[in-house]
Amino acid sequence: MLRSKLLRPSSNSSIRAFTSSTICREGPHRSPGLGDITPDGTAAFEAKQKQFREDMAAAKRKKEQAESQLRESFHSDSDATPSSYNAQHMSSETVLDSPHGSPAAANPLGLGSLRIHATGDQRQAEQDTTTKRGGKLSSLIYGTPEGQQLDQDMERSFSQLLARGKYVHSIVSHDVKPDKVDEYVKTVGDWYPKVAANPENKVHLVGSWRTEIGDCDTFVHIWEYQRYTGYHQSLHTIQHHPEFAEFDRKLKTLINSKKSSLMQEFSFWPTTPPRRLGGVFELRSYTLHPGNLLEWETHWRKGLKARREVMEGVGAWFVQIGDLNVVHHLWQFANLEERRLRREQSWGVEGWADTVHKTVPLIQTMKSRIMVPMPWSPVQ
Repeated sequence: MLRSKLLRPSSNSSIRAFTSSTICREGPHRSPGLGDITPDGTAAFEAKQKQFREDMAAAKRKKEQAESQLRESFHSDSDATPSSYNAQHMSSETVLDSPHGSPAAANPLGLGSLRIHATGDQRQAEQDTTTKRGGKLSSLIYGTPEGQQLDQDMERSFSQLLARGKYVHSIVSHDVKPDKVDEYVKTVGDWYPKVAANPENKVHLVGSWRTEIGDCDTFVHIWEYQRYTGYHQSLHTIQHHPEFAEFDRKLKTLINSKKSSLMQEFSFWPTTPPRRLGGVFELRSYTLHPGNLLEWETHWRKGLKARREVMEGVGAWFVQIGDLNVVHHLWQFANLEERRLRREQSWGVEGWADTVHKTVPLIQTMKSRIMVPMPWSPVQ
């Protein structure tokens, strides 16, 4: 029963579609490499990037239009009862936001199973789910409006202040034995898409990459869960599958070590849905001095606006369990030369120099690695 559930293909089109990449066609299980990236692919990358952004904007407009029509319908129906409105509202949420909603409405452009991102105001409302708790001591000490805001920020956790609390992400890295790389690609490439394709596992695979510059032969996988409850449910379901033990046994013979952390995405930078732009990826990891995460978020919220004018971001996360005080930023470029050009262009965008000036003192260490996507990666 469990086996049939895990391996059963889903008819729901909102589940991520796993596609084959052209960079892996030379051999049945050859691992992609930096040499597969063409140095003259900038024009194609930019065309795909433009189309992707237009599709996302169109999907956002369609969602906002549907929500507006729902509100108008409610206000125009003077006989609507609270119960009928609630039922109608729940139906709309299912279509617009639920990964199990109507395929035609929830995923009109085939952008994948990750949600269509809300507007900035909606993200702010989503993360501000708690109210300030009053107290005699705080009333005495923090009398000014500034002090009251500071008190409010201190009472709330970083996850409430910085993150979209709806999602938890894990970043898993495998240090693969050099002579086992191709076997690893086959083993993981067979298993991960099956796990991610089954909605009962309650997990989405954001992407899988191989490190080409940095910790070579290290593979990085980022998964998305519906809060920590979804994380536990996913682990329980997968690890009780009859084929998991064999996969786990095989994996241990192919790697030197495994490392994982649980993260949350910054509210101002939602993780991209599946896309295929091509090119290379850069994972930049920063270890901050303790206590500086909120300040980092404040400056990067402004800095990302400047960076987005010249660079394509994938996502940004801060670690909550694992290597604490660590922030990961993931970027995508047509090739390494384009990476150099885009980073240089950033300095000409208003606001970027100020972001660098204010964030560099917050960093203890920083690390960069260049990666290429695996054939089954939803983000390529």
